[in-house]
Amino acid sequence: MAKSNLVAGLDVGTGHIKLLVVKQKEDQSGFEVISQLKEASFGVRKGVVVNIEKVSRIIQILLNKAREETGQKINAVFTNIGGSHLYCTSSRGMIAVSRADQKVSDVDVARVIESAKTVSLPSNSEIMEVYPKEFIVDNNGGVKEAIGMQGGRLEVETMVLACFTPYLNNLTQAVLASDVQVLDVVPSSLASAEAVLTQKQKELGVAILDIGSGTSELAVFEDGELIHLVVFPMGSANITSDIAIGLKTDIDTAEVIKIERGSCLFKGSDKKEKIEMEGEDDLVFSPKMLSRIVGARVSEIFGEVQKELKKIQKQGMLPAGIVLTGGGSRIAKIVDLAKKELKLPCRIGKPVDFHGLEEDLNYATSCGLIIRGTGGFDGVISTPSKNWKEKPKFIDKFKKILKIFIP
Repeated sequence: MAKSNLVAGLDVGTGHIKLLVVKQKEDQSGFEVISQLKEASFGVRKGVVVNIEKVSRIIQILLNKAREETGQKINAVFTNIGGSHLYCTSSRGMIAVSRADQKVSDVDVARVIESAKTVSLPSNSEIMEVYPKEFIVDNNGGVKEAIGMQGGRLEVETMVLACFTPYLNNLTQAVLASDVQVLDVVPSSLASAEAVLTQKQKELGVAILDIGSGTSELAVFEDGELIHLVVFPMGSANITSDIAIGLKTDIDTAEVIKIERGSCLFKGSDKKEKIEMEGEDDLVFSPKMLSRIVGARVSEIFGEVQKELKKIQKQGMLPAGIVLTGGGSRIAKIVDLAKKELKLPCRIGKPVDFHGLEEDLNYATSCGLIIRGTGGFDGVISTPSKNWKEKPKFIDKFKKILKIFIP
């Protein structure tokens, strides 16, 4: 069977579940978006799958739609995991260098990282990934690349990323129940970082804040490595709820107001605005009051970010600043408020290698899953559907090409 060059990223979020199917361009310059789908999410709470059946049903709907659009059956996906159950802890490993000439080999590096995994974790937790901070060769620290160095003892300082096993199992079961394989599970903020951060930013020191519907996820990088990760149990859905309560309106109207008229900072005239409500009295509200509601919740999120940066002694100390992404970062004036609250350079992070998605912050995680996946996977993730027929526009394009060769 011919190998497909389609790659699929499945973003299981609190507000929506999204499926992005792309094809890598022949010149390796980026990705061509083949299918871009999303469905309202049910069965996910604060980034965690709590109802496997509901989530699986939504994933099946997305997969069926993708099959209709692409003519390919998606067999495997890269997916994400979220929720405040994700946490980091430090660990240290130590081994004796195995070679007779005492030169550190790649086998020694793998062994010492494996030894760092023998860390005590809470019950029902498991290690997802281990990130080396530095290697120490015969008590000489600060080593980034130990292979080829000479010494008798090799140590490593690592950051261990762990999760609550039942939540990880819920996610994988929901995907597998949709008749699709899980190629990799990546924390949402790390996936987003792949899509919107540059290696230079990671080297200098940068934080990414992915503001989703139910959670906001912070990842901090320095010297090219992840040094901290935390998930806050609040997101843009909390802003919508605050607006609904503050303006005494329904949640759907509050969502529209947030997207179209919400702002983190107030500037200009406080002239009353009016929204016509079908079957009800018109909703009249003050823009100044709205900005106070929105700004208060966003400030709360930034306050939690500041606490975490202070814990790791990076408060105001990240040269590449903070990069905002996710659907919640679309709110007007959020960059200005971030600069004011966090005392750091700030910008909106957008995927750059996906034509047509540059301005769509909702797909940052999906894009990052694909970038991360294509970096280390080479296999069949889709097969042609038996009964699929190409749409007329593709046939027309093919006929036009044939005309070139007809005398």
